[in-house]
Amino acid sequence: MFRTLFLKILVWRIRNIPDQYFMLILSIIVGTAGGLMALTLKTLVWHFSDLLLEGMHYSYFENLNFDNFLLLVYPSIGISLTVLMKKYIIKDKIKHNISAILRSISKRKSFMKAHKTYSSFLGGIITASFGGSIGLESPIISSGAAIGSNFGRVFHLNYKQVTVLLACGSSGAIAAIFNTPIAAIVFAIEVLMIDLTRFSLVPLLLASVSGAIINKFLFKDEILIDFKTTDILDVNDIPFFVVLGILSGFVSLYFTKMFLYIERKFDRLKKMYNQVIVGGIILGIMIFVFPPLYGEGYETIKAVLEGDYQNVIHASLFEVFQNNFLLFIIFFLLLIFFKVIATATTFSAGGIGGIFAPSLFTGAILGFVFARTINHLNIGINIPESEFALVGMACLLGGVLHAPLTGIFLIAEITGGYELILPLMLATTISYVTVKILVKNSIFTMQLAKTGELITHHKDKAILTFMNLQSVIEKDFLTISEKKSLGDLVKVISKSKRNIFPVIDDRKTLIGIVYLDNIRELMFNTEMYNNTFVTNVMIAPQAYIQVNDPMNIVMEKFQETNAWNLPVVEDGKYVGFVSKSKLFSVYRKHLIDISEE
Repeated sequence: MFRTLFLKILVWRIRNIPDQYFMLILSIIVGTAGGLMALTLKTLVWHFSDLLLEGMHYSYFENLNFDNFLLLVYPSIGISLTVLMKKYIIKDKIKHNISAILRSISKRKSFMKAHKTYSSFLGGIITASFGGSIGLESPIISSGAAIGSNFGRVFHLNYKQVTVLLACGSSGAIAAIFNTPIAAIVFAIEVLMIDLTRFSLVPLLLASVSGAIINKFLFKDEILIDFKTTDILDVNDIPFFVVLGILSGFVSLYFTKMFLYIERKFDRLKKMYNQVIVGGIILGIMIFVFPPLYGEGYETIKAVLEGDYQNVIHASLFEVFQNNFLLFIIFFLLLIFFKVIATATTFSAGGIGGIFAPSLFTGAILGFVFARTINHLNIGINIPESEFALVGMACLLGGVLHAPLTGIFLIAEITGGYELILPLMLATTISYVTVKILVKNSIFTMQLAKTGELITHHKDKAILTFMNLQSVIEKDFLTISEKKSLGDLVKVISKSKRNIFPVIDDRKTLIGIVYLDNIRELMFNTEMYNNTFVTNVMIAPQAYIQVNDPMNIVMEKFQETNAWNLPVVEDGKYVGFVSKSKLFSVYRKHLIDISEE
């Protein structure tokens, strides 16, 4: 009954509401849904964390009680519950991060599994509430994107429309988390690689505004980062912003390399319970020694921006050294060093989260440490520590995510004005360029780039990403055994509509190719039929295409050989052929699909 009613509604919509107007309606719904998911997730984590940490006294040398030692076990509980949820309730090993969204766009026609609308949400709550040192932005973005994707699937929209709705869900979530509608749109364009066209811009605008409205009316002030900058830019500060940008680039490089290194180490543990146990123990010890590593870390960011540095170090074993400048700085440097380790450990052990908040955390600490050190040296200039912390946040976000515009607009909007826009642009660009020289891809895109699944704003490369090798393999070529004679080959030719004949052995391994043009004269010489064999007239292929080759590699092989057809093999065994004409036909279809307004 429900299905019949829905089909009637669907038919009525198609007849009465044009696609462009229907997309605007859906973008508002999806953006609002993404904003509500962000509100619910952030609020629940805030309350649950407050409940779990109730009764703890972070003065380790005065009021330390038994509750504090729960920090050693909380992360293990959170990660274990998350892993159990993924294994027995969700029953899916897909990662809940931005890489998974990018893979869905490039390889799954922007369709995301329905459970991603709530599984990322639930996993983020459990992981972060129990102290997992991650950001909630990725689970929220993933949930918002899944909502948009599944709306598109339900209403049978085409690839481009589904992709736009996916981006709308992500934009609505980002706008709601930070109250930054412009940064949300920039994120969709810069990170999710959504083309900025008339078709996509208006829905993204409506979705972002919808998410920001949710923020304005429903978010509690305690959950938000809200800092108004008051210092006017001093030209004497510019050289220091340049230095901060360079430092941020190298810290971003450290963040990326260390994160990937820890992921590889955990992969070697193989079994899930080993990863959970090892990760829980390591994370518990780090959080017990450095409580600011607990959860997202926004409380620490707020304290740094408000100049309440003593409160940050007070909540650690280093509190006795708070009046010693050198050890005070070492403490904050250790926070930078261990934050990425804590984040990667949480993620690799099975927790659900992202690196958005950890990047902001690391950047805020770096900017503060840099400014505090310069001021302590008494070189005749005093630079604003809070403003440098803010610029550091943009620099690390731009460097780690390889998204400088997102970092710039996010911090500009958070501060409620554009007083910092020049230092933000300068330092973030330097940070991005520095890390880009040293590492080509971000954490999100590195694995996708290796497998040829990374979409880009480069139209040609993007289309190759969308193309699937399996869809262009032609298998209607008649094969012939290497042991057969020319006479046998002529019989096969008489039954074929092709002019290429793969030669295989008893194991179906491709050993050569016979081209009809090469044997046309021999075919009419019947005296050679019995004493000439296929191996005498075959030639070696100019190149082999492996069945798992990404499309960019396939195109490179065609370009290098100038061939019109190339054989496809799997472990040496013949599979079929790929032709240029088929490739061009599919390429043109995808070009039309992603270019239409």
